[in-house]
Amino acid sequence: MKNKISRRQFLQVAGASAAALLLASCSGNSASSVSSSSVASSEAASSAAASSEATSTVTTTGKTLVVYFSATGTTQGVAQTIADTVGADLFEVVPSDPYTSDDLNWTNNDSRVSREHNDEGLRAVALENTDVDGWDDYDTVFIGYPIWWGIAAWPMSSFVAANDFSGKNVVPFCTSLSSGIGQSGKLLAELADAGTWLDGQRFSHSSSEADIASWVNSLNL
Repeated sequence: MKNKISRRQFLQVAGASAAALLLASCSGNSASSVSSSSVASSEAASSAAASSEATSTVTTTGKTLVVYFSATGTTQGVAQTIADTVGADLFEVVPSDPYTSDDLNWTNNDSRVSREHNDEGLRAVALENTDVDGWDDYDTVFIGYPIWWGIAAWPMSSFVAANDFSGKNVVPFCTSLSSGIGQSGKLLAELADAGTWLDGQRFSHSSSEADIASWVNSLNL
């Protein structure tokens, strides 16, 4: 004898089947959503990694050098502060025949600097060394010197004339009691006839390390 199913039982069975199908459908969609999300996240991570790798392989700026001639130590102090501020190397310009305190007495017409000032032929000062190790590796070169009679102390001219500044950014700076930097940087640039020479800066013996560092940072090199 066949079992009879009431309308109520039929509706309960049908409802349960529909619910099962709906749950299966939702479960499938959820799995699909998670899968898509995982793929998207994986792709984003890969993209970020590739971007990071590309950034890390960008060539950094070249090295910086501070070249200076210091007659009394004032320019040397400024040069050291600049080097400390930007993490630069230092190179001191040293005359083969060093200047004594008597040589530097500009109030004496018979002193060495006075005679060199009065006779340009005496200004070609020989230097102990003009060759900087790894010169071609430096992109930026600071050039420091005291001001003598309104121009750069001539030992620095000897260094500039002996080197090729092509492809370099050159930043002059000077020290003096009262004179400004004037045309000293421009005259050195004309002597070099190469490189990109920026405007320079003058410092006195009373210039603080903070003043010097502030100027260097303002260059955005």
